[in-house]
Amino acid sequence: MPQTALTIDELAARAGVTVRTVRFYGARGLLPPPDIGPRRVGHYGAEHLSRLALIEELQQQGLTLAAIERYLAQLPDSISEHDLAIHRALVASWLPGGGTRLGRQQLEQRAGRPLADADVQRLAAMNVLEPTEDPDVFVVDPGTLHLGVRLLDTPIPLEAIVAAREAMQKHARAAAAAISRIFRESVREPVRESEPDAALRSLSAQMQPLVVQALVTTFQRSLNEQVWAWPPPAAEQP
Repeated sequence: MPQTALTIDELAARAGVTVRTVRFYGARGLLPPPDIGPRRVGHYGAEHLSRLALIEELQQQGLTLAAIERYLAQLPDSISEHDLAIHRALVASWLPGGGTRLGRQQLEQRAGRPLADADVQRLAAMNVLEPTEDPDVFVVDPGTLHLGVRLLDTPIPLEAIVAAREAMQKHARAAAAAISRIFRESVREPVRESEPDAALRSLSAQMQPLVVQALVTTFQRSLNEQVWAWPPPAAEQP
């Protein structure tokens, strides 16, 4: 049974879609079948939530259902919910605009649990949501909400989450500035005779998905290297 065992009604509520939509995607092969539990009840998990979020982003990008089927067919059968979330984030980076505005009741319905003010603060620190001028309305990234909710009960202090976010923002800005400088210097001569600013903006828009994917891939590999380099707990040391 999936780690996050959801009925089809709970999955639809968490994903912000209808039960009919879930069944339709399942029939088209866009969603893997649920695990069948007692009394022949289907149970869905975190992978289904991540896949639904990716499908939603692909639709917003303008892909047809056939194109979405081809996109998903290229993904490995063993792809994890986290890798699905990364694919969804890459697709979302191509689109202008922000997240979805949700009231607290809608937010808790999507989260699948009540959320205290401390929980909301942690989700905000993880960039999963942003508060608005109304204390009961939030701008939410639905695609990463369920991942953030799963981290709420981990023993990570809020200060550590904030520090990690600040470190990522600092180095992301530095990387963006360096990449921008490289591109501006390398393409300045070919576009000098036309409209340089417009040409550079067009090039940036075309290159953004590839650059973002490269940054994410590099970060994943570097983080894995750092994690594996951590010393083992004292009990496991020779």
